[in-house]
Amino acid sequence: MTFFLQAQPAAAQPGGGWSMWVMLILIIVVMWFFMIRPQRKQQKELQKFRDGLKKGDKIVTIGGIYGTVAEIKEKTLLIEIDSNVKIKVDKNSVVKDFSEAQQQ
Repeated sequence: MTFFLQAQPAAAQPGGGWSMWVMLILIIVVMWFFMIRPQRKQQKELQKFRDGLKKGDKIVTIGGIYGTVAEIKEKTLLIEIDSNVKIKVDKNSVVKDFSEAQQQ
């Protein structure tokens, strides 16, 4: 003689679905406020810096090369990294040189 136990379905709590959606929306809002919003602000500042570059500005490439802007074109920069040593880099691969500001 065999007995089979039948599993009874779990009773759903009333209103349980709404609280799950509220928590999910709250998590998305918090993530946007603390992660996405500051990143967009930082990207806008970086783009503003790149658009405002002028000859003589000190910069660092994303590869870690320090130099001074020698010539600016629409999408590229000519950077002087030593006396009479210049390299051509993409404008999107440069950031501001903060090394002098930290030393002061």
